[in-house]
Amino acid sequence: MKKSLIKRVAAALAVGVLALGIAGCGSGKAEGNKDAKSDGISLESIKSKGKLVVGTSADYPPFEFHKEIDGKDTIVGFDIKIAEEIAKDMGVELEIKDMAFDGLLVAEQANKIDLVLAGINPTDERRQNADFSDVYYKSDSGFIVRKGDENTIKSLDDLKGKKIGVQTGSVQETYAQEKLKDSELKSLAKVTDLILDLDSKKVDGVLVNLPVAQLNTEKNEKLGIAPFVLKDIEIGAAVAMKKNSSELQAQVNKTLKRLKDEGKIDEYVLEANKLVD
Repeated sequence: MKKSLIKRVAAALAVGVLALGIAGCGSGKAEGNKDAKSDGISLESIKSKGKLVVGTSADYPPFEFHKEIDGKDTIVGFDIKIAEEIAKDMGVELEIKDMAFDGLLVAEQANKIDLVLAGINPTDERRQNADFSDVYYKSDSGFIVRKGDENTIKSLDDLKGKKIGVQTGSVQETYAQEKLKDSELKSLAKVTDLILDLDSKKVDGVLVNLPVAQLNTEKNEKLGIAPFVLKDIEIGAAVAMKKNSSELQAQVNKTLKRLKDEGKIDEYVLEANKLVD
C-alpha cells in the first residue's frame, strides 16, 4: 500500500475514534476458567492497598509497547495513559504487569491483577468469564504483507495456500480459523515475533488491527498493507475485570466518560503514534 493510502487509513481511523467517543481492538477466544472464584474485586480493596495493578501485553503499538525513555525501558501507549487516569481518579498508584496476551484473563481470575488494558475485545465468550467496561476504541483489521505483495494479495481469495500469522488468543486468530481454512495459520504470543517471521518470509501476512498495521509499516519500509480491510471482524477495546466487580466497573466507566468528554482518548492515540520508533 502506498504511503498516501496508509495515511488515509490512519486519518479514517482517527475520525472513527472521534465519532465513537467511548467506543473500541484487540482480541478472540475467552481466556480463563469458569471454575475460578466468582468473587469480584471491590473498589474499596484497591483503595485500601493504595495500588491499582493493571495487566497488559506490551507488544501492540500504539495500544501498549516498550520504549526507552531517559535510558530506561518503559511501557507506554494509549492504553497505559488510560490506566494512569483510572488510577488517578481512584487516588492510588499504578503498577503495570507485562505478560502474554492469552494469560491476562487467567491472571485476573487468579487475583494477580485488578484490570486488563490490552486492546482486549469484549466478545460474548469472554463475557462469560469477565466483566468489561464500556468500549473506548474501535477499528477494522487488515493484513501486513511484505512490500510489493500488496499488489498480488488484493482479497481473501489471494490468501489461499499462503501462511498467515495471528496473535494467540486474538479475535483475528478466531476469524482466521473460521474463514481462512485454505490458508496455513501460525499463532504466536507476540505480534513483534510475527512481524519478524514476515520479514524473514516464514509467513506471508500478519492479520492485526489496522492501527497496528499502519504503525508497523511506517517504521519498516520493507512492509506494506494489503489493500482491503476486514470489516466483519468485531473489534472493540474495553477494560476487563473479574466477574461481579460492578462498583469497580462503574468507576472505570466514569473515568472513560470523563476522558471522552475531554477529548483525551484521541489525544492519547496521537501521542502514542508519535512515540513509536
